[in-house]
Amino acid sequence: MVTNSPSTHLAHEDSGFLTARGLSRSFDGALVVDDVSFSIGRQEIFGLLGPNGAGKTTTIRMLSTVLAPDAGDVTIGGHSVLREADEVRKIIGVCPQELALYEELSARDNLVFFGRMAGLGRREAKDAAAENLGFVGLLDRASDAVRKFSGGMKRRVNIAVALMSRPQLLFLDEPTVGVDPQSRNHIFETILRLRDEGMTLLYTTHYMEEADRLCDNIGVMDHGRLIALDTPVGLKSAIGDPDEVTLEQVFLNLTGRSLRD
Repeated sequence: MVTNSPSTHLAHEDSGFLTARGLSRSFDGALVVDDVSFSIGRQEIFGLLGPNGAGKTTTIRMLSTVLAPDAGDVTIGGHSVLREADEVRKIIGVCPQELALYEELSARDNLVFFGRMAGLGRREAKDAAAENLGFVGLLDRASDAVRKFSGGMKRRVNIAVALMSRPQLLFLDEPTVGVDPQSRNHIFETILRLRDEGMTLLYTTHYMEEADRLCDNIGVMDHGRLIALDTPVGLKSAIGDPDEVTLEQVFLNLTGRSLRD
């Protein structure tokens, strides 16, 4: 059952900045994503949650043009991922869970390198690197080799790299795994500031309190299907007093499993 509230972006709404319709994907005859539909409004933080094996990683790979769906389509900014993948790639950024950084290079040189790979000129890449390092609070460490950074600082550099392409939509996959509380709070502030400045974000996390704090709407996947879609308050209200119920309780109620199963 998919739960909805009046503020939810409904499954087949066409006004979203991102709209997924009937996404399905199989591997070796096993259906991994099964008829998933939802939309994300412009300047929204959308949380996609689910236990391991729920199909969310495959869904994100289809949304970000890495993997073609067997059925269905996605439009982002009015462009189809099936027919206009190159146009979609121009307006999205991806911050993967795995750190994609060159440890021996400085933070600045990492960003300049990835900015050049994204098509920026040398001066443009240097200016964007300074801007984005300032945005994630690391401009004072711009000249330091990334290998000297803490895990949390590296994750902040990872976000800065994803911003080098100046995306309208940013995919954030578990951006706070293994980071210290200070870096986690800085990442939260960065995400909210990006939203406030006009960016749309899709956020995955195993930390339910993060989803509750950051996300405007949340989709919950299990066994390849989208089983709930609502605001955090709406999801909690479905099983009790939203001031007393936690999203962890909602998740257990929906799936019967801990998020980390």
